[in-house]
Amino acid sequence: YRELKRKGTTMQLLWEEYSQQYPNRSFSYAQYCRLYRDWLKKQRRSMRQTHKAGEKLFVDYAGQTVPIVSHKSGEIRTAQIFVAVLGASNYTFCEATWSQKLPDWINSHVRAFEFICGVPVIVVPDNLKSAVTKACRYGPETNPSYQQFAAHYGTALVPARPLKPKDKAKAEVGVQIIERWILARLRHHTFFSLGELNVYIKALLKEVNNKPFKQLKGTRQQWFYSIDKLALLPLPKQVYQYTDIKTVKVNIDYHVQYDNHFYSIPHHLVGEKIELHAKKFLVEFYFHNKRITSHARKYHSGMTTVSEHMPVKHEKHHKWTPGRLMNWAKDIGDEVLLWIKTVLNQRQHPEQAYRVCLGLLNLSRSYPAQRLNKACGIANKNSLYRLQHIKDILSSNQDKLVSEPKELPSRLPQSHENIRGPKNFH
Repeated sequence: YRELKRKGTTMQLLWEEYSQQYPNRSFSYAQYCRLYRDWLKKQRRSMRQTHKAGEKLFVDYAGQTVPIVSHKSGEIRTAQIFVAVLGASNYTFCEATWSQKLPDWINSHVRAFEFICGVPVIVVPDNLKSAVTKACRYGPETNPSYQQFAAHYGTALVPARPLKPKDKAKAEVGVQIIERWILARLRHHTFFSLGELNVYIKALLKEVNNKPFKQLKGTRQQWFYSIDKLALLPLPKQVYQYTDIKTVKVNIDYHVQYDNHFYSIPHHLVGEKIELHAKKFLVEFYFHNKRITSHARKYHSGMTTVSEHMPVKHEKHHKWTPGRLMNWAKDIGDEVLLWIKTVLNQRQHPEQAYRVCLGLLNLSRSYPAQRLNKACGIANKNSLYRLQHIKDILSSNQDKLVSEPKELPSRLPQSHENIRGPKNFH
């Protein structure tokens, strides 16, 4: 059973080696195969599946979570438990992460590959959203970032079929073992950080991998070093850096938004859909699988513009000009015109304000011109020059509450029978 997991090993070869070892009292080849099949039928279903050395790594999350208490606020958060099991040796890796979201999911894979010191030919995930964007029995669609991770390591992603737990029986059994031999033993412990929990998990995981099998000789670690380790693909020189991949559309101001920051794109791509790749320190943009530009990633709101991306003469872009925007604003009202002028003047390049200006002017389709003009009047008075401010004023009907203050008398009476003066106080 163990030798058949090695690449190129066959029953015929094993029988020949066996018959050479016992030339006078060996079984025939047919009897040898029958006895092996009878023995295999008596084993667990997960063992009866044939897994070649270094071929498959099964990955999943445990259903059980671990509470972690914040030592500052006392707030309790639950940690997710990631589990990875090699098909041939059952060598197991697990760790705690804060979530099952894509960054944690992929980074757990990276650490699992480092733990086994190699890369399997195939990774078999479940149909969770971080791995599969569209579940299908015959052709599931995997997440683009997950695909890029697999391409970096030269491995293939073969998600298990929906509602077919036997496709990932190794992962199911691995999760069960982790819950019984690690999580159950930690049930009375209180953890105050994710790092502290992973230190305990690492120590107990070593015991699990060195625990003897019940039905077979040896341990998971012994089988790993004798079977899987030699067959795994080598790790690449560089560790994979998580990349968030999205499809975005280039706006009329030749910028695209990511994480509350705007990045400029060559102006000739206005209106086109491009692919955004966001890494930790870099944001790259691709059009038809070719990189068109890149920017240093910014973690604050604002705008990054490269002068080479700005248009000189471009039909799609120049159908909007500051003059055209101000003429539209003037037709709505003087306060709208003042607001538009201020926003245009705040930007280094007027084109950078086109998106905001058009957003305001298009509100005239949903609100009467008089209301929009009053809302801009309130915004101008209080120096509010974000589009959301105008929307908030209109949605809360603040413009309807504004009324002109009544004029006070220019001069108050200086004498009256109810008014006391200095002569009343001695």
